[in-house]
This record gives sequence, structure tokens and C-alpha cells, in this order.
Amino acid sequence: MSEAAPVRARDHDEDRAAPATPDAATAPAADAAAAAPAASGAAAEPEPLGVTVAVTGNADVDAAVERLGDADELPVSDHIQVYEDVHAGLRNALAALDENRG
Repeated sequence: MSEAAPVRARDHDEDRAAPATPDAATAPAADAAAAAPAASGAAAEPEPLGVTVAVTGNADVDAAVERLGDADELPVSDHIQVYEDVHAGLRNALAALDENRG
């Protein structure tokens, strides 16, 4: 019978690496650009994303998706209301589809 080699218990600290901290040389340019308005104290104006959406053919869905464009004119803190409205509209459109099956 062969003898088994002794097994060394793993030290769980070996699995933990020091958290990586980004330094200025490796930080993405987008992070630097995003930090610039905050550093200068100026509030950034909302910018439209310019997303285009194809028409679905369902009037309720198209109206809900079109409502997303309203967020382009609002500060980020007001986007939640638009998203909640769109979600409710899409939920209602799905419910209407189920009702029409029966």
C-alpha cells in the first residue's frame, strides 16, 4: 500500500487579493470626463441619448416606448417617473393581449 502525501490546509487569506485601486494613469478617460463637471462645480446639462426605436405596430407599446424620449429633457433624478410610466404602459399592453385571447 502506498502512503499518501500530507495535505497542507489552505490558508483562506491566500484567496484574498488586495482590492485594486485605479490610479490616474490607468483610469478610463470617461471617468475623468465625468468627474470634470463635479470638480468645477458646474452642473452638467442632460444630453439626449439619440436612441431610435422601430415602430412595433402595437399602438400601446409604441406610445409607451415613445414616452422614454421624455427622459432626454429631464434631470436624472426625474427619470424614475418616466420609467415607471413606461413600465405601467407596457404592463397594461401585455395584459390587454392576454384579455384578447380569451
